[in-house]
Amino acid sequence: MRVNIQFTDRVGIAHEILAVLARRGLNVLAVEVDPPNIYIDIPELSVAMLPSLQQDCDQLAGVGQIEVLDILPGIRRRLNLDTMMAVMEDPVIAIDALGRVVIANAAAAAVVGISEEALCRKTLKELLEDGAIQDELISNGFRVASREVIMNGEPFLMDVTAVSEPFSDGQASLGQAVGALLTLHAPKRIGERLHAIQHSEGSGFHLIIGESEQIRSLKIRAARVAVVDAPLLITGETGTGKELLAQACHGSSSRSAAPFLELNCAALPESLAESELFGYMAGAFTGAQRGGKPGLIEMADGGTVFLDEIGEMSMYLQAKLLRFLNDGKFRRIGGDKEVKVNVRIISATHRNLRKMVQEGAFREDLFYRLNVLHLEMPALRERPDDILLLARHFIARACTQAQKPICRLNSSACAALVSNRWPGNVRQLQNVVFRAITMSDQRILDAADLDWAEGSISAEEVHLDAAESWELSVNAFESALLEKLYPQFPSSRKLASRLDTSHSMIAAKLRKHGIPQKR
Repeated sequence: MRVNIQFTDRVGIAHEILAVLARRGLNVLAVEVDPPNIYIDIPELSVAMLPSLQQDCDQLAGVGQIEVLDILPGIRRRLNLDTMMAVMEDPVIAIDALGRVVIANAAAAAVVGISEEALCRKTLKELLEDGAIQDELISNGFRVASREVIMNGEPFLMDVTAVSEPFSDGQASLGQAVGALLTLHAPKRIGERLHAIQHSEGSGFHLIIGESEQIRSLKIRAARVAVVDAPLLITGETGTGKELLAQACHGSSSRSAAPFLELNCAALPESLAESELFGYMAGAFTGAQRGGKPGLIEMADGGTVFLDEIGEMSMYLQAKLLRFLNDGKFRRIGGDKEVKVNVRIISATHRNLRKMVQEGAFREDLFYRLNVLHLEMPALRERPDDILLLARHFIARACTQAQKPICRLNSSACAALVSNRWPGNVRQLQNVVFRAITMSDQRILDAADLDWAEGSISAEEVHLDAAESWELSVNAFESALLEKLYPQFPSSRKLASRLDTSHSMIAAKLRKHGIPQKR
């Protein structure tokens, strides 16, 4: 039986309690003292003996009630610690002040290839490829930044947490470091965490909103393409939702449990894009993270890498990507060791890659490697049946973010949305809706509440090609612009406010072009 005996702390009281047990001939298996409690494991103690034991303890000054325990607190903590260490997928190693391994979990032992018991007889210097790291940790009091290390030939990002001796006030973080806890993160595990953060809403074809024939047909084709483990090229205009389609294909594939990581090839210069995609070794270039860094391809092992705007990739990177697609191997920047991973490449572009190949701006061999499977994302103007469905979805989301009651569209707003050409596609529609919700206090949105900041009037609409002179071109543009906007802003003051100009100038232009009489 295990018991807890409460007491008032004084010199010798624990010894007196143990003496009572000794006089009764009770063997003590374990003792834990944590004032005002003393926890004792007494195998021979029975429930029937508790009243008399309590009477004996009552004779001692400062001894209180005896309580029965299921397990001693120290043993419970040790069991909990062992369980936590066993279930952690990341290797965890605790070292003492001299760099010797004190505790290691099963994941760490599996990486090294020896038992946990054998691992605890090693030093950090024996485990890491760069043994100087142990001396650096000790000399800096185990307070160093995260860095990449190599253990048994495998790269890991190592986080170091100093273990400090507590001061008298219990603040361990300020005391002298007596060791450290090392947590090692494999590149794939880092990729899984990035994926979880970036795609917390999940993925799937249900997230592609639309009931038009074009979208239903696309979803059917995409569902077939998703399960084929081959490179996929998604084309379509900017703002149509190519990345969302790529996520849905990943989520419906056999790789859905693995990371989906993306790189926008147009957003980064060549050198930075290369390091983000393939990673780099320690000292590869000035400003590189100490110890090196894995790239997206390495972190997405087993999953998918999405290369957005692949048409903007430099010829140098195209060659390096082609080599990776050929055999699944690559080298980090500054490295001489080949790394092999299993990654599916999904790429997307709004550009005409075939034309770029003919012009010599894109490698023909890479084009055919990327274009094994192909999907075309339709423009929003090609599926007008989905415009109001998407608009209502964005309205609900915008109202939630703005903490406003759900708004709805009147017939005028619906007509304006459906009739617009949407050169910016779904992204433009989303922006128009968000601006309307943000700027309007009305529960019912009118056409006048829709701010077409992107501009939907093109040169084709105003027929500038047919203009004979500068003056005629300006007049044609003014007339077309005012005719289009006046129904949404049916007064000179509203229209002047929309175009950010003077009321008198707009009134003069309306008279000049005969608006609104021309409607």
